[in-house]
Amino acid sequence: MLQVAGLRKIYPTATGGFEAIRNLTFDVPAGQLACIVGPSGAGKTTLLKCIAGLLPRTEGVLELHGKDITGPPKTMAVVFQEYGRSLFPWMTVERNVELPLKAAGVPKAERRARAAEALEQVDLADAGGKYPWQLSGGMQQRVAIARAVAYRPEVLLMDEPFAAVDAQTRADLEDLVRRIWKELGITILFVTHDIDESVYLGERVIVLSAAPTVVQDDILVDLPADRDQLRTRSLPRFAELRTHVFEEIQRAKAEAKTGAIPAR
Repeated sequence: MLQVAGLRKIYPTATGGFEAIRNLTFDVPAGQLACIVGPSGAGKTTLLKCIAGLLPRTEGVLELHGKDITGPPKTMAVVFQEYGRSLFPWMTVERNVELPLKAAGVPKAERRARAAEALEQVDLADAGGKYPWQLSGGMQQRVAIARAVAYRPEVLLMDEPFAAVDAQTRADLEDLVRRIWKELGITILFVTHDIDESVYLGERVIVLSAAPTVVQDDILVDLPADRDQLRTRSLPRFAELRTHVFEEIQRAKAEAKTGAIPAR
């Protein structure tokens, strides 16, 4: 479904340019939940913005269903980390969820029905008449997810969406994402700095090198499809996978210090 090939991104600077992404290549098949991790400054957010059509690439191929991505695709939605800035405080929760549907020209009755359905999917069925500032941080992020779900995207991009919430809320939101992914059958590309989260959530973990970025490793997560915060995280295989991802990130940091070129 999603193809990234030879992606390169250079930010202009007074001295000629900063190469954030050098050569990124990977494919994401339809219906997969893939996580992306890497050292700080590895270009994870830059990558997601390029895929979302929000940032122009310097070189390379970005295609969705074989079509070049030159702007935000209509079948793609994004959930950002800073949920507080993405919700309008003067609008009710219901109106916030409806907003992209209204912009897309969806009739009023249909968008209200879709907003109500999405809020029910994120366990906020009774919150439609409230305002974002009346909700906790975790509930506000659920609203942001509901807004993306109501849009009914084929691809959902999530940029460290749980970084600003507490550990308990984070666990609940992780399970929410996996449940929605299974129910809707959508493709999810989930960027996180949390190694355990990437292993728990994903069917696959793509490890990025330090900038200028390439794919350092691409790891299959062969854990059971049905996951539980306690049982899954206590599995020996979970520990093996998280250790593997951690070692790859440490290797990326070490190669950045020595100036070595990553193997992949």
